[in-house]
Amino acid sequence: MFTKRLASGIVLLLVAVLVVSRGGWLLFAFTVALSFVGLFELYRVMKIERHPLGLVGYLTAAAYFGLLWFDGQQHLLLIIIGMLMVMMTLYVVTFPRYATEEVALAFFGVFYVAVLMSFVYQVRAMPDGQYMVWLIILSAWGCDTCAYCVGMLIGRHPLTPQLSPKKSVEGAIGGILGAAALGYLYGTVLGGRMEAIIKPALDCAVACGVGALISQVGDLAASAIKRNHDVKDYGDLIPGHGGVLDRFDSILFTAPAVYFAMTFLP
Repeated sequence: MFTKRLASGIVLLLVAVLVVSRGGWLLFAFTVALSFVGLFELYRVMKIERHPLGLVGYLTAAAYFGLLWFDGQQHLLLIIIGMLMVMMTLYVVTFPRYATEEVALAFFGVFYVAVLMSFVYQVRAMPDGQYMVWLIILSAWGCDTCAYCVGMLIGRHPLTPQLSPKKSVEGAIGGILGAAALGYLYGTVLGGRMEAIIKPALDCAVACGVGALISQVGDLAASAIKRNHDVKDYGDLIPGHGGVLDRFDSILFTAPAVYFAMTFLP
């Protein structure tokens, strides 16, 4: 099991490095593919993956990415209102086929997976995006590693006893500080190449720290959904890791956190 997990992890890392480095249409296509697989996994857990509600969700995600590619996020509000209207129409004309919760979950899924995942591409498309996009990886996976190490060494106080008893408050703090330190080091080394950032070391440290904090919420949120629906993994696409949402759950929250941090930092 460990060998399989290690091998698939290395392959996944190499693919990520290639795709993220190239950016452009390749990263966009990769992001879209991950989003649709992740959306299918989430809908499958909710048992609406083949329902008309699920189809509306897939079509909405496709429309969102189409507008993102051609027009940025200028019409996101149109997507939100349009999707809600279609789903509520389907809900009332087929009543009582669908429960209110199923409509809400289908609506939620598009934003939880597709919209949040799209920020990986959006960070890469920013000025200096070829450098800033790696902050997503540093804050998410760096936080995981640092939190694990600190938690194993000095972890004493459970962070969420009912949801994830092995995670500790000490580990969570260590993950945030460790990710911030990695961001500071990254900004110090590569700051000279960043033209749009005035204080690259400090800004990268803050972005990674914020991203690390949010990434832990993303990781726990994905676990909570699985617990609520009594499933172990979202899928088995990635050997030893599970599905797309099992591996990229923290990325979903980290990507927009880094995007907005780097947008609003001076």
